[in-house]
Amino acid sequence: MQTKIYFWVGALVFLLFLSGPILAQNVQVTGTITDENGMPIPGAAVLIKGTSNGTAADIDGKYTISASADQTLQFSFIGYKTTEVLVGNQTTIDVALTPDVSDLEEVVVVGYGSVKKSQLTGAISSVSSKEITDQPITDARQALQGRSSGVDVTSPGSKPGAAPQVRIRGRRSFNASNEPLYVVDGIPIAGGINDINPNDITSMEILKDASATAIYGSRGANGVVLVTTKRGTTGKTVVSLDSYYGFNESLGTIEVFNGPEFAEYKRESRRATGNYPEGPATQEADEALFEPVELEGIAAGRTTDYVGALTRTGAIQSHQLSVSGGSEKTQFFVSGGFFQDKGVVINQDYTRYNFRANVDHKINDKIRFGTSTLVSYSERNGENFNPIGGAMQENPLGKPYDEDGNLIFLPTSDGLRTNPLAEIVPGAIIDLTKRYRIFNSIYAEWKIIDGLTYRVNFGPDITIDRNGRFTGSQTNSRRGGDPIGSVNEDFRFNYTLENIITYDRTFGEDHTFKFTGLQSIQKDNLEETFLSVQGIPAESQSYNRLGDASQITGANTNLTQWTLLSFMGRLNYNFKGKYLITGTLRADGSSKFGENNKFSYFPSVAVGWNISDEPFFKASETFDQLKLRVSYGSIGNQAIDPYQTQPLLGRSTYAYENSPAFGYGPNTIGNPDLRWETSTTLNTGLDFSLIAGRISGSLEYYVTTTKDLLAPQPLPNSIGFGGYTTNVGKTQNRGVELTINSVNIDNSNFTWTTDFIFNRNREEILELPNGDDISAGRFVGEALTVFYDYKKIGIWQTDQADIAESYEDNVGEIRIEDINNDGQINADDRQILGSAVPDFVLGMTNRFSYKNIDLSFFIYGRFGSMIRSRFHDQFNGLYGRYNNLAVDYWTPNNPTNEFPRPNQNQESPKYASSMSYFDGTFIKVRNINVGYNFPDKIAGKIGMSSLRLYSSIQQPFIFAEYRTKHKGIDPEVYLDGDQGAGAGEVNANISPAVTSFTFGINAKF
Repeated sequence: MQTKIYFWVGALVFLLFLSGPILAQNVQVTGTITDENGMPIPGAAVLIKGTSNGTAADIDGKYTISASADQTLQFSFIGYKTTEVLVGNQTTIDVALTPDVSDLEEVVVVGYGSVKKSQLTGAISSVSSKEITDQPITDARQALQGRSSGVDVTSPGSKPGAAPQVRIRGRRSFNASNEPLYVVDGIPIAGGINDINPNDITSMEILKDASATAIYGSRGANGVVLVTTKRGTTGKTVVSLDSYYGFNESLGTIEVFNGPEFAEYKRESRRATGNYPEGPATQEADEALFEPVELEGIAAGRTTDYVGALTRTGAIQSHQLSVSGGSEKTQFFVSGGFFQDKGVVINQDYTRYNFRANVDHKINDKIRFGTSTLVSYSERNGENFNPIGGAMQENPLGKPYDEDGNLIFLPTSDGLRTNPLAEIVPGAIIDLTKRYRIFNSIYAEWKIIDGLTYRVNFGPDITIDRNGRFTGSQTNSRRGGDPIGSVNEDFRFNYTLENIITYDRTFGEDHTFKFTGLQSIQKDNLEETFLSVQGIPAESQSYNRLGDASQITGANTNLTQWTLLSFMGRLNYNFKGKYLITGTLRADGSSKFGENNKFSYFPSVAVGWNISDEPFFKASETFDQLKLRVSYGSIGNQAIDPYQTQPLLGRSTYAYENSPAFGYGPNTIGNPDLRWETSTTLNTGLDFSLIAGRISGSLEYYVTTTKDLLAPQPLPNSIGFGGYTTNVGKTQNRGVELTINSVNIDNSNFTWTTDFIFNRNREEILELPNGDDISAGRFVGEALTVFYDYKKIGIWQTDQADIAESYEDNVGEIRIEDINNDGQINADDRQILGSAVPDFVLGMTNRFSYKNIDLSFFIYGRFGSMIRSRFHDQFNGLYGRYNNLAVDYWTPNNPTNEFPRPNQNQESPKYASSMSYFDGTFIKVRNINVGYNFPDKIAGKIGMSSLRLYSSIQQPFIFAEYRTKHKGIDPEVYLDGDQGAGAGEVNANISPAVTSFTFGINAKF
């Protein structure tokens, strides 16, 4: 939880506790007050117990007070539990306050500032450092799943280094990005946050409604995630070690036929065409069907498990050492980290090295400056390496090695299926991405006069990605052909420069105004270089000497630039802390749009009412706090590729006097009238705390309508262009969000708390220019993406032969619903089957502590969605050539309605896609964590100020019909097509879901 607030809060608390005389002739006690993350708490109160004498901490959390040895000091702050310390003979007392999770007065980060939660008018939720580091994660975004209402996070499979997909309050756009904006230490970034070590993060705040996101204008159209990293504190230097090591095991595998099952399946595919005798198998018939190596396998009962040979027990580890501290003028936080995830699929791994230096320096009482610097280097192996699918199709009767242990490249005579184990021979396939990242957030702040502050932020961000790929001759894609290789390099330089002025003033005792003005510019420069070749002379060169290859198959460079210029003004007003108003106006100008619509303006307004502060509510014995919020505003979206407004040329080849030549002609149609996508949101929220803080939370209802959607519009091929980008249609998201935090038990030895979130979002297309667009899969009244296909209602049975024949089908084939009852199955019988958008999402975290032992577990579930399992069509051909999913197929003696009869004359069953749609509902136990905190005396004896040992299990259980009934693994899917997987699809080459077991240590010195 972020604790940095405006100094005037400290001043008010200071006046409150100085209402009595200070005792004379007492000892001077000094110290620093920090939060649970070591961050200073400006304005924290220090009171001599039993008196009205006290003081308040300054901007750095430091305090000084006079007290006698027999007196007790009480340390308190809004949102934290009070701590008491006996003075005794101490002259320095440093205190770390513990958060009061039920208190609505906690301080949260908002754009360009922070505010007490009771004064908040926008829809904002927070995820603390504790929740981020509860489980071993590669990317901090994974910690948002199930912990923040309105935030839908999906992480299918277990491929190391894969980024999760985040959607805040649903999707709004067809073609423009639905990804939220990430702001790190005040700087909006373009390169993602996957390079940031999660252990360096203090908190993440999610801005959801128009009032909260409007200050970021077009960049905040899909919500904003504010990431705040750790900073140093005044006082003793603290050295922290956070380390864990663990291993991963596959949570299951997709079942395919074993050797005997494959043999019978191959026989049945021939029985269906009359090429194998009905009845039990015979040796004579088998010898006519199977090749010698298969007959040998049948005789030996052989089953070659190719998938098992491609997988292993994975390993995961993370080690971070940090040093923090500082003087009154300079504070620092420095950390170095190492993370490695070796996936369960061989040749897939991810390694990251991090260095961070956050420094703050106060020149005088007026001027301070600081920087947050991140340097990161990572290596990712196997981003595009997907061997599982090929291994699943390989004939299990084949022989992968000869008698001498040498790999057999063709286990059977089928030339299209090579040995999957050849893919993992060292050097056969290389897919390595190296990534370098330097990100800075540099600021300087000048307190011009009391209440008036000027701040400048500068955020340079440099990212270099280099992907090298090599595929050797003895692989399935080359099958003995020339080796190929490629190198793709991206160099991105993005910077943000912001000028911010803040004026904070209280008139009398009742009226408080705060104005924030902003001028900002962000510029992005992306340079790309690509080279691919064929015929690399020595495979040991891989992709390192592409100039030696015999043929260049592709070469190109590219430059993409865009600029965003913005102005923003925000005014906050509150009357007696009870009535709150926030008004924001943002103007954005984007180079991605033409002169006609380059600038657009996005206003918002929000009001809040602290009902619990009203005199008529004071007598309530149930509610401690109750606040009503309403906001309304508009935000733009410009997240499309640059140059869509301009007509571009393309190169073509032609013959010039019998010689090849190049020419250039129109390639795309520009649209100078392209304009901003605009989302307008109405949000109503209720924040509450009751039963002496035992239960707290919030309830939200919102409606977001998006118009002028940026999307490609197809054109007739006869005009020579496929289409152009324009503004079409309208969408809407309506939803309910509920967050409840409860303190179930809280006594001296045992505590039990629960955090619960519920999301329901209804995604709908309201308008399309020409009604339903079947070719694009868009339908008015439905979600942005749906599954539109034939509906399988069973398998044609023997007693239905005549009806099947009338539909030009055969017994044993898939039966499709004839929705218009016209006696034939054609395109008109396709229907909307469902959507990957869930009906609702639940998340629940329970935390227990007994003396020095702590235990937590986290459960997450998605309900009511549909998924498309690509395993069930791509690896379910049922034609007897390649291995197949171990499905319950139809035969005359097994009249099932699950899957059709194998048939060697059909490379894929008729209406095969209808077999791949399933209920995507699941419940996952995401994390179980148990730890032991050593008593301070024991930790002190070994030179530590604190020591905790812990162990955790990640994703031990997945409860889903897709697993239990349909033999799938993990029904978690991306909402939008991403990272090689289609929208709502279980990728047929996805790395299997895993269970992780980790053991770790948290130590401070």
